[in-house]
Amino acid sequence: MGLTMESRPSELPYIERVWRSRSDDVGTMTSVATSHWELVVWEHRGRTHASLQGPEPAASRAPVPAYADFFGITFALGTTMPHLPVGRLVGGNAALPDVTRRSLWLKGSAWHVPDYDNAEAFVRRMTREGVIDRDPLVPAVLDGARPDVGERTLQRRFAAATGLTQGAVRQIERARRAAVLLREGAPATELVHRLGYFDQPHLARSLKRYIGRTATELGARDPAQPLSLLYKT
Repeated sequence: MGLTMESRPSELPYIERVWRSRSDDVGTMTSVATSHWELVVWEHRGRTHASLQGPEPAASRAPVPAYADFFGITFALGTTMPHLPVGRLVGGNAALPDVTRRSLWLKGSAWHVPDYDNAEAFVRRMTREGVIDRDPLVPAVLDGARPDVGERTLQRRFAAATGLTQGAVRQIERARRAAVLLREGAPATELVHRLGYFDQPHLARSLKRYIGRTATELGARDPAQPLSLLYKT
């Protein structure tokens, strides 16, 4: 079956999505661009691993260990780790040390390994202990607000909280929306106007850069290679 995946939203403002997946006979996947960072835990061949995955500014091909179980917390834009600036993780990851099936180490302390059902309790502890913080300016700006700060301050805070520029975040999120709609059967010609692309070649370039697929490939029922998490917001 390749890669099976399910996800859910969360009521916590720190969390964008909680997901889990299972890999079968698959060796690689297309990892689509994302402006969010994640905590990912996986079990493979009796061993448990965990890492912090940074934002991905472009699509890439990623290896997938066969017959492994994955769980992830995708953090909302504006959620930060004061001890590990997200800018250091862009396009990369940081493995967490001393991970077992029951515990992992985070910021010098032992934590119970979270799962799909108790992710919120884990993140609440992260907030209590100062492991994560949240800059409300980022979601406000993305929702169209005009904060009473200078443009340079706005750019600096946005980059510090996300590791990316406003333009990069908007382009990534637009391409992801386009990919979801194409997979649902929406015609590419409709999306050009609906999502504000200049023309179809502009949409095509965006899909290739951020999703790693063409509009035709996204509409295929049986893709040659699975995609990482795409969801409808």
